[in-house]
Amino acid sequence: MAISDDDLLLELDRKFKEYIKMLHEQKELSRELILANKKLVESEALKTHFISSITNEIINPFAAVMGLSRNILLAKKEDWEKVRNMARLIHSEAFNLDFQFRNIFAAAHIEAGEIFVESASTDLYILIDQVVESFRHEAEKRNICITVRKNLDNERFITDNEKLKLIFSNLLSNSIKFNSENGEITIALESSGKDFIISIQDTGIGINEQQRENIFDRFMKGDDQINSLNTGHGLGLSVVKSLTELLAGTIQLSNVSGGGCRLVVTIPESENNCSIYNFPDGGDLNENSNNGIF
Repeated sequence: MAISDDDLLLELDRKFKEYIKMLHEQKELSRELILANKKLVESEALKTHFISSITNEIINPFAAVMGLSRNILLAKKEDWEKVRNMARLIHSEAFNLDFQFRNIFAAAHIEAGEIFVESASTDLYILIDQVVESFRHEAEKRNICITVRKNLDNERFITDNEKLKLIFSNLLSNSIKFNSENGEITIALESSGKDFIISIQDTGIGINEQQRENIFDRFMKGDDQINSLNTGHGLGLSVVKSLTELLAGTIQLSNVSGGGCRLVVTIPESENNCSIYNFPDGGDLNENSNNGIF
């Protein structure tokens, strides 16, 4: 059967349109592959930077602890005050290591999806006081004054004790780390219905718009110039964000007029009654606990 010229033209036009469509699809696929490859390269670079950073932050404190403990062993009886100072430094380095490891383990569990909420009746005042006291030495090293304002309807609160503790510890650590010398930190505890609100405000350098976009991203450390003067592996605020969302809470970040920034975390009281524990003393950041993931 002979094909007419019109039918042939229609078929050629159809084939041509299919070719153009396929060409566009290939270009779009190529663009997506290039973008994915770029993100992969950036991710690998960030992870390499993270590994290098965290390695230093683990090795250096361990080296300091080893050196200080060796000096204590060699100290004479009349050098008691020197021994006390070295023991204080060892405690500070050990505390920082413990805090770093808690963030690393939390991030690993979050990444693997192996994380769950264990509700606990906790005394919020005691929990906050213990965390503040844990970081008191770090604040004093930079002459930073910490003020805590408590205005809660009820100091007892059903939540995941360990996760709330790590959230607040990271907020306080971050405020100390990026605050100015002789600065101030104001912590406010409030209630709103069944919500617990933690507000922490510092007098540091604040956060610019570019930093604000990725400050909660894992492995991101913000401004290199700033972070060259501060320790930190970029996990802290990403852990805060993930744990806050796990507890069905929210986090807000804003700059403060005159300098500094303000972070507000709102946590609703837990309705998970599957695993209820009672922590009358709020727990201890340095204690080994079998509750939660830490």
